[in-house]
Amino acid sequence: MKRVAELLRKAGYVVAFTGAGISKESGIPTFRGKDGLWNKYDPQELATPEALRRDPETVWRWYAWRMEIIQKASPNPAHLALAKFEREGLLKAVITQNVDGLHQRAGSKKVLELHGNIWRAKCIACEYRRRFSRPPNDLPPRCPKCGSILRPDVVFFGEPLPRNVWAEAAMEAMKSDLMLVIGTSGVVMPAAMLPNMAKQRGAVVVEINPDESAISSIADFSIRQKAGEFFRKLLEYLEES
Repeated sequence: MKRVAELLRKAGYVVAFTGAGISKESGIPTFRGKDGLWNKYDPQELATPEALRRDPETVWRWYAWRMEIIQKASPNPAHLALAKFEREGLLKAVITQNVDGLHQRAGSKKVLELHGNIWRAKCIACEYRRRFSRPPNDLPPRCPKCGSILRPDVVFFGEPLPRNVWAEAAMEAMKSDLMLVIGTSGVVMPAAMLPNMAKQRGAVVVEINPDESAISSIADFSIRQKAGEFFRKLLEYLEES
């Protein structure tokens, strides 16, 4: 804890890279691991363009269910700590694989959403976009301009990441001299390349994850704690020292 706190204070450009594990303590299920959603549900039936074309109502019921869970959740100490670090100038950006929006609700401003946001939707046929404040009632929701189906503004399996977001995330990773890697399995590509990109440019990589991950082998520090627990203790240490 002391060493990470010292690194955080001395670093010139700190970036956080977060995965589903950071939101698990808020009550949002992860996708991988023994209790992950992909152990219970088939992603090919729920999170692909083909599934949306074949059965849009089922796909939307899945996303509406997840929206209900997220709506009841609150940012946990890890989300709140990252927002605090940004306000204090310690943290330059959050790069996230999550689509839940909890970083923004915690107060983070520069959040690069690699996989989109579950609260946004876009028409499959025209340029119409909208944002939901609650799960939609009519499934699948339709475009008010052309009548086509709306789709969640998230990256489905088999789709590329948004080019501009990926380019900015890669730039932030390569500018960093300290990267906090929080709650990610490190297996989803190309997002999982970012810690390696930071490492190759000389950054110190600090992994916070109760389980070993694909990032562990390159991390300078691997802290086997839940994210909320770690950041709660880190803040206490920074305030006391």
